Order: sequence, then C-alpha cells, then structure tokens
Amino acid sequence: MGWLEGRFEESVMVTTLEQGIAWARESSMWPMTFGLACCAIEMMAVGASRYDIDRFGAGAFRATPRQADLMIVAGTVNMKMASRVRRLYNQMPDPKFVIAMGACTCGGGPYYKYGYNVVKGVDLVVPVDVYVPGCPPRPEALLEGLMRIQDKVRGMKYLTKGQVVEVPIPSRTGYVQLPPELDDPDPVRALEKQLAFAKKQKELATPAKA
Repeated sequence: MGWLEGRFEESVMVTTLEQGIAWARESSMWPMTFGLACCAIEMMAVGASRYDIDRFGAGAFRATPRQADLMIVAGTVNMKMASRVRRLYNQMPDPKFVIAMGACTCGGGPYYKYGYNVVKGVDLVVPVDVYVPGCPPRPEALLEGLMRIQDKVRGMKYLTKGQVVEVPIPSRTGYVQLPPELDDPDPVRALEKQLAFAKKQKELATPAKA
C-alpha cells in the first residue's frame, strides 16, 4: 500500500497534497502512441490482454503529444527521425518522461559501428529517464521500466522544491566511429580500405549460380 498503509482510521485518510498529486500522476501515466521499429511489437504486446499495462494506469495510449506525459522510444532512431522525435518531445506538457526501449535506442545497438544513418543513443536527442536494454526487450522489462518511472514520479517534490531544472542535451559530433580495420590517419588509404571492404561484402552477398 505504500504511503496509504496504516493511515485508514474510521474512514479518514491523512496525507499531504504533494503525495496525493504524485499518487494521481503515477497512477495515470499516458504514453504516446509512438513506435519506430521492431521494439514497437513488444510495446503492443504490453498493451494487450496478456500483460495488460492498464493495470498500472498507463493503458491510455494517446495519439497526440499534447495529451501524453510518457514517451516510449521503441526502436531504431534514424538521423532523419531525430528532429521529429525532438519536436514531439517539445510538444509534450511538463512533467514528461522518456523510456529508451531496446538496444538500438539505448546506444545504437548492432548499427553502432556501420550504421551511419542511426543515432548512437536517443539520449543525444532527448533526455532519457529509464533505459530498457534488450534486442528486443521482453514485455516484462518494459513493465519494469514503467514501474521505475512511477518510482521517480512518487519522489517528485514539485510543491516544496520548485520545478525541475532543464536537463542539458549532449551534442553529437555527426561522425561515425569506424572499426580499426577500416580507419586510417591517411584519408586516401582509409577510402581504399572502405572501398575494398564494400566490394568484398558485395561479392559475398551475390547469390551463387546453380
């Protein structure tokens, strides 16, 4: 029962306004309908009857950021999509929270070395509150992430400590970190290595004739 335990006496409940607001917020998280790639399938499973995210009060997926306070970034974030993710985040009302779901969202995943079009972590675009790793993470892992968000909401002290300070967004360089076998201080030699690697991969991918 948490802060409600032991406080019932003759149908009277004693609490603070701050705790009441926090309880209402954590029990009515509204996620945004927002799926980018394969992790969104697991997010849909969480909303279905087997796992039933509505038990936690977070089953009302909203189709507009102006009515949502939780962004679940489920899937790979491309460079083209990064600005849209940031725009949607800016349109969400405060207080708002972000869950990074999946290895691609947390740090680039399998695209970290060669995915030139993939953002190496959505925390370079929006501030992340909870990371849910996995490829893809199980629905239970996403529910665990939601409970950690609820723990964070439960500890908020808006009325006594003022508003939360804006979290700074780290900036990325825009360059892809190449593996050692393709990198070279001399740009000409580096280009030759990369072209040879691309040619070799294309030959390996060519289907053999019958």
